[in-house]
Amino acid sequence: MKNTTPRAAPPLFTRPKNSPIDGVGIVAILQKPSGPELLLQKQFRPPINKVVIEVPAGLVDEGETAEESAVRELREETGYVGIAAEVSPVMFNDPGFCNTNLNMVHVNVDMSLQENQNLKPELEENEFIEVFSTPLKTLYAECKRLEAEGYAIDARVGTLAEGIEVARRWKLQ
Repeated sequence: MKNTTPRAAPPLFTRPKNSPIDGVGIVAILQKPSGPELLLQKQFRPPINKVVIEVPAGLVDEGETAEESAVRELREETGYVGIAAEVSPVMFNDPGFCNTNLNMVHVNVDMSLQENQNLKPELEENEFIEVFSTPLKTLYAECKRLEAEGYAIDARVGTLAEGIEVARRWKLQ
């Protein structure tokens, strides 16, 4: 029997008025003595019923630039403070299904700053985020290991890992 009970439709728009984007993904590279590491997080996502490996990310607030949003979201979700250095072209998350989009924003994190030593995330009541970093050099292998452990890999993280792996295999400089 087909269910004909009407359901409330999800909101159609997450994009603030007069903004070209819905949100930002943040590429925060931590310069450590052992080499550069990508800041990642683990967060449970109910639609897939799994903990997902993600870059810090979030929605843009009305009147906010991609750079401002990235710096704010990085601080709120991870406690790190940084400076936006680069903004990608607009990227569509899954244009076959929806129109949500984002800019990837590269944020420089100065590990010598006191604020980046004693982290104080400002999570929302319904956010449960575990922050960690992994060497850029081994990101591809780390994604495979984490997937084997049962984690889901967010497309932004997976695509970044694939890009690094392609560059490594083809010796691109």
